[in-house]
Amino acid sequence: MSTRISGIGMTSQRTRLRMITRLREQGIVDEAVLNVMNEIPRHIFVEEALASRAYDDCALPIGFGQTISQPYIVARMTELLTVGKPPGKVLEIGTGCGYQTSILARLSTEVYSVERLLPLLSKARRNVRELRVMNIRFKHADGHVGIPEGAPFDAIMVTAAATHVPDALKQQLAVGGRMVVPMGTGEQFLCLIERTRSGFAEKRLDAVNFVPLLSGLS
Repeated sequence: MSTRISGIGMTSQRTRLRMITRLREQGIVDEAVLNVMNEIPRHIFVEEALASRAYDDCALPIGFGQTISQPYIVARMTELLTVGKPPGKVLEIGTGCGYQTSILARLSTEVYSVERLLPLLSKARRNVRELRVMNIRFKHADGHVGIPEGAPFDAIMVTAAATHVPDALKQQLAVGGRMVVPMGTGEQFLCLIERTRSGFAEKRLDAVNFVPLLSGLS
């Protein structure tokens, strides 16, 4: 393993373990999620100048007006999506730097990930390639549209705040599947959506703060 991946000092395994201890104290209980977050080096997904802060409980800029979410939010959303059992096929809306994508890939059979910003998608591809994660399919597309050709998905995670849940995404969710999406423009909250045979059940959860889910390509 390269020094860049294994880390030294503030990016070392010891620092990563402190993050896991903090996540447990914050209420994360899914051992599979905690184990994967312990394994994946978060510092390689941020700029080198910010690497020493990679395991702090805060969001960090990744360029192009986007951020990598704080570790607690990553863990919380992943835990809500997996609920103790690995999903088969996952759709991620908003690849970002690829950190959340890599975590989902370790916990599922296959991940389809959509990013509207091509330079960011290119960066995510490089990050994921360095970790040799092979079960991810990337697509440069508008997140509101999803990936219809890959549907249905057992789980869908949206990593930007929506003003409404795009109908296209709801239709791509399998019966029995779960979607986690930040909602709102001023005050934001996590919304958990479950699809049943009779329709969709929605539950409002934690207050959050995400960049907005935008339309179009760049």
